[in-house]
Amino acid sequence: MTATIAATAPAEHSARTRVLLDGPIASTLLRLAWPNVLVMFAQAASGLIETFWVSRLGIDALTGMALVFPGIMLMQMISNGAMGGGISSAVARALGGRRRDEADALVVHAIVIDVALGALFTVLALVFGRQLYTALGGHGASLDAALTYSNVVFAGMVLVWLSAALTSVIRGTGNMLVPALVICGGVVLLIPLSPLLIFGIGPFPALGIAGGGVALIAFYAAANVVLLWYLLSGRAGLRVHAARLRWPLFREILRIGAVASVTTVQSNLTIGITTALVGHGFGTDAVAGYGTGARLEYLLVPLAFGVGGPLVAMVGANIGAGNRARAVRVAFTGAAIAFAMTEAVGIAAAIWPDAWLRLFGDEPGMLAAGSAYLRAVGPFFGFFGAGMALYFASQGAGRLTWPLVASTARFLAATAGGWALLRLTGSMSGLFAALAVGLVLVGTLNALAIARGVWFAAAE
Repeated sequence: MTATIAATAPAEHSARTRVLLDGPIASTLLRLAWPNVLVMFAQAASGLIETFWVSRLGIDALTGMALVFPGIMLMQMISNGAMGGGISSAVARALGGRRRDEADALVVHAIVIDVALGALFTVLALVFGRQLYTALGGHGASLDAALTYSNVVFAGMVLVWLSAALTSVIRGTGNMLVPALVICGGVVLLIPLSPLLIFGIGPFPALGIAGGGVALIAFYAAANVVLLWYLLSGRAGLRVHAARLRWPLFREILRIGAVASVTTVQSNLTIGITTALVGHGFGTDAVAGYGTGARLEYLLVPLAFGVGGPLVAMVGANIGAGNRARAVRVAFTGAAIAFAMTEAVGIAAAIWPDAWLRLFGDEPGMLAAGSAYLRAVGPFFGFFGAGMALYFASQGAGRLTWPLVASTARFLAATAGGWALLRLTGSMSGLFAALAVGLVLVGTLNALAIARGVWFAAAE
């Protein structure tokens, strides 16, 4: 009888999981957040490095990248933030509930899901890329540049998704430092590689805008080698081995990741549709300016995800262990931190928009459109940051209905509302006002829902 009890007893919490369950909330979040912010900024920097060098090829190349950028960010946000959040949440809840074997098996299931999705998006981009970028306002040389860059990057999209699966598994254990070190090491490789391949320095061929895409995919390939080695070595605290594939474990990831992906698609469609509105109404210089300004909004995602990654792990572990009140306190502490960081960026951008925009060009039309966007929307970036943090916390809780409602409200306010104001005023200022309203909605609706106890309503 004693042997039977010992064999079936749940595994003890590891030291890392105990920190998620018992450590001081604010300091634990900040300690886990800084490497996560670093890794997300490193990934965002990979795109900015390319943009900086590609902008030296001319306005058509810069416009082409502005057309492709929402799609690339969509892939990074779905793979890391949406599906990645589902992976991290499943691993964290399994570890919090002392289901060690389940956590181990989730690794293989995460890899299978992300490799399949990466391959799917590769096919879609290669087949329908021209139609997509034409719909976004691309034509002539800018459309050619967009297709050249897109075809290279999406040909290697499986590597982007695999990297997200591996880093999300590791984050689910509460380890944010190793993914940060690996991705930052890859950026060190990317910094010299991009100009070498774009301009053809020394023995490297001059690939033009395609060279930036080749360098980006090389970055992810190198990161995957190191991440796979780390997981297989057992240093992550998980036993990675071939496991029988089981639908319940796929479902555990997908029930969070799939719903979160809808939210992410809505967020990127907001930028994509408003980019098309700007392009069709005001021309390519305005697209370049709005696209460059919107890149700063995208850079808020690394800040929010810096806190969001630890939130998924901390909330997930506490929900798994039955610590409801602590899970809610963790969520609102993280939201406050994210609000402060992203609002500071927004205020600075609204006051000094040229400091950002002139990094990428000095065409008057580009500067005018980008400045108008940042002055109108920048002061509300904090609501976006807080909403994103609460969205990640809801992933950890396994409750995404209200984040989806908040995201839908933002989407409708920004796109339908923006279109209506654009028609009424004939000015980009109406469109940008609608975008600001959307950010306020995504922050306030998420906060009100969690405060009212929606995470636990179905479990009462």
